[in-house]
Amino acid sequence: MVLAQLALEFFNYFKTINTIQGILFALGLLFLVLEVFTPGFGVAGGIGVVLLVVGIIMTARTLLEALAMFAILLVVLAVMIILVYRSAKKGKLSKKLILWHAAKREDGFSSTDDASALVGQEGVALTVLRPAGTGEFAGRRLDIVTDGDFIERGTKIKIIRTEGRRIVVEPVE
Repeated sequence: MVLAQLALEFFNYFKTINTIQGILFALGLLFLVLEVFTPGFGVAGGIGVVLLVVGIIMTARTLLEALAMFAILLVVLAVMIILVYRSAKKGKLSKKLILWHAAKREDGFSSTDDASALVGQEGVALTVLRPAGTGEFAGRRLDIVTDGDFIERGTKIKIIRTEGRRIVVEPVE
């Protein structure tokens, strides 16, 4: 009997929601959904939370009603977040938000030029290498490094290996 009376009182609470409070709740939820789908600094989410809190304050007659409405709001938001998360992971949203293909070197993607063909070339150090500097190889200036050795300007050098953009040299004996 007490539970039925509590349920009846609870549904009477929703009858007290006027048009302005309904609009505030709807706009608040809309702004929260907008925050999920648009990049930003949380402005839309902040506005949404403020609108929902104002709607609760305007609708509630007692502190207990405000807390009950806040609890319901948290449940609704949790369900929305779960649905968006599932959609982002497995549903239609995942096809738009997630990059499913990797940019592999085998497929022709590369962030740097392949310098492995330079290994074995000889040139001259244009600057002092301590351990980084510039060298010239077959008329081409390149940024180079040593394995930690100090090499004077004008010294003949040889490329011993490449590691991505890093070209490692040593002096020619």
